[in-house]
Amino acid sequence: MTRVKMCGMRTPADIAAVNLVRPDYVGFVFVPGRRRAVSPERARVLRGLLAPGICAVGVFVDAPVDTVAALLADGTIDVAQLHGSEDAAYIERLRRAAGLALADVAGARIIDARTVRTAADVRSACESTADAILLDNGMGTGETFDHALVELACRPFFLAGGLDPENVGAIVGRLAPFAVDVSSGIEAGGAKDLGRMRAFARAVTTAGDNDRA
Repeated sequence: MTRVKMCGMRTPADIAAVNLVRPDYVGFVFVPGRRRAVSPERARVLRGLLAPGICAVGVFVDAPVDTVAALLADGTIDVAQLHGSEDAAYIERLRRAAGLALADVAGARIIDARTVRTAADVRSACESTADAILLDNGMGTGETFDHALVELACRPFFLAGGLDPENVGAIVGRLAPFAVDVSSGIEAGGAKDLGRMRAFARAVTTAGDNDRA
């Protein structure tokens, strides 16, 4: 069954909503200058409010390895999602610094997010040394990309970019990603919206139930 990641959590109200909806993952953005960015201190407070069983993911762009490793080590986040130019050497340094073993996608501690424009982008993503890959139109654009390219993926993947309650069911039904990642698609007026969050999670679950029928 496809998992759900809801990203861009900033406030206690956001966390209260996810605690009701119970996605598999929530995301905190640690990228200065981004509208949904939070400080490590703020993320620790929000993590403390998060219901048990929901995995906390930190989103980074070319952050120092020690910064990411510290947030993993102190439990602020469970998973690092890398959206910059981080390469295999960076991933190896992060594993060593945070004491992380290799894991399969279900136990992923490092996610390599890739912008997809061509088939070569998908092939390159599949060669990543990270535990999991995320295929996206580009960080935080809220726009989709040519999903025909996703069908070339040779390993399980997170899918992001332009997903919302209205389209995610059909996309999950067609592509069966390991997980779907949403942020702007569950917002109304620039803030997380409980109704849209519930509708998104319900659409994913319904698509998964249809697959098993």
